[in-house]
Amino acid sequence: MSRRAKSQSAPVSETLNRLAEIYPHAHGELHHENAFQLLIATILSAQTTDVRVNQVTPELFRRFPTPQALAGADLAELEEILRPLGFFRSKARSIHGTAVALLADFAAEVPGTMEQLLTLPGVGRKTANVVLGDWFGVPGITVDTHVGRIARRWGWTASKDPVQAEKDLANLWDPAVWTVTCHRMIFHGRALCQARKPQCDQCPLLDICPQIGVV
Repeated sequence: MSRRAKSQSAPVSETLNRLAEIYPHAHGELHHENAFQLLIATILSAQTTDVRVNQVTPELFRRFPTPQALAGADLAELEEILRPLGFFRSKARSIHGTAVALLADFAAEVPGTMEQLLTLPGVGRKTANVVLGDWFGVPGITVDTHVGRIARRWGWTASKDPVQAEKDLANLWDPAVWTVTCHRMIFHGRALCQARKPQCDQCPLLDICPQIGVV
């Protein structure tokens, strides 16, 4: 396989333009109908796949369609619904606590700022950025495992800390493309730039990829 020198990197703008051409319809894949459902689904997506989350949320939202209903839920019932997910007990406590907090602090409405979202149980910057970007249209950089891994391989950050990586990417990208670029990188990570066996020989970005850390 022909590879570029590891020290060479394409301009960020070129990579972003190529990503846009390859994944023009990239989007968030957690099923939801409102901000509350997106918030809960995103909390549940930690350390599992969107596909798995989408398998359990229809029943969850059928039984508990509102913050009021979820706040009144029995934890054992929540755990049983969430059992197919990893860490289902802690996730049950998180979404229940979030529903209680929404009622107590935000009149049962999902808040639209980073500072307010971070006060909710189980909500970190990744979850907050998903909700802000995909529901409220507020630019956000969601550093999940795919975005972090690819950003390091492309030399956009050297950090494995999601908060630092978010800061590094914010310095490179125009805010107007923050949300959609993360979706495109997630699509790319799932399709080709995987953690253990990246499909470099099939990648349309190989000619501009420095492949940092790829053996």
